[in-house]
Amino acid sequence: MEGILILDKPSGLTSHGVVSKVRKALDTRKVGHAGTLDPMATGVLVVGVGRATRLLGYLTAHEKRYQATIRLGACTTTDDADGDILETASRSQIDAVSDHDIGRVLTAMIGEVWQTPSAVSAIKVDGKRAHALVRAGQDPKLSARRVLIKSLAVSDISREVDERRGWIDIVVDVQCSAGTYIRAIARDLGQELGVGGYLTTLRRTQSGPFATDEAIALDSVDIQRRMMSLSEVANRCFPCLALDAAQARAAASGLRIELPLSGLTALTDPDGSLIALASPGTSQPNLVSYSAVFVSGSA
Repeated sequence: MEGILILDKPSGLTSHGVVSKVRKALDTRKVGHAGTLDPMATGVLVVGVGRATRLLGYLTAHEKRYQATIRLGACTTTDDADGDILETASRSQIDAVSDHDIGRVLTAMIGEVWQTPSAVSAIKVDGKRAHALVRAGQDPKLSARRVLIKSLAVSDISREVDERRGWIDIVVDVQCSAGTYIRAIARDLGQELGVGGYLTTLRRTQSGPFATDEAIALDSVDIQRRMMSLSEVANRCFPCLALDAAQARAAASGLRIELPLSGLTALTDPDGSLIALASPGTSQPNLVSYSAVFVSGSA
């Protein structure tokens, strides 16, 4: 049993929890996921089964798309609605924030920018997950990293106020590189405007070529039938090169052969089955360098 599942992760479940349920549903241990989603988040989660788990590291690197709701008016311990509120803004502070101000700050985030991940991320600090250190009462310091935010569009802005305070909810659509933290966008927007900000909803609508319109529910009765083959995934996610029979035999054995590759490429046999992922060699670009070989017994 092997292949890729495109699941619609429900809220309230960790990505590892999804993997555990898939293991139980398919009665197999070799299951993993590409690209962690927070427990509160929903949407596209790519899950690999069997030898397909060897593709996950490459699928994780694909760009993502999200729909999120940012609430201005407070900041939380986790930069989302699951955390405890640390500070709240007054009504006068909220009233001073215009739609133009919001658009200006968000526009400045588009492009290649330095972003400091949320302290409750899955990034490792001294060998331990940052979120585990936070739960243990520590305050891990994470380094800023370069990310690409390709687009950040506002689809709705709504305001609520009472006698003492108020808040602004902003619905955004974000297209970004792997490694971008949407919670950090909410946090940074609130900090820049001086009123605090955090996420109240987050939905991943696309991961690489996979979108919500093909994602299936975790409890789907036909979860095994909806699994995509390695070859189908390779054709959708990578440039593909079909080998002749002699080349295919050599590649399946891990022998370095001459091929005109310009980057990471999926190599298939004459029947279209995936043999390997390969790139040009470092010292000898005309000879391929294998990233992963997918043949019987190589799982």
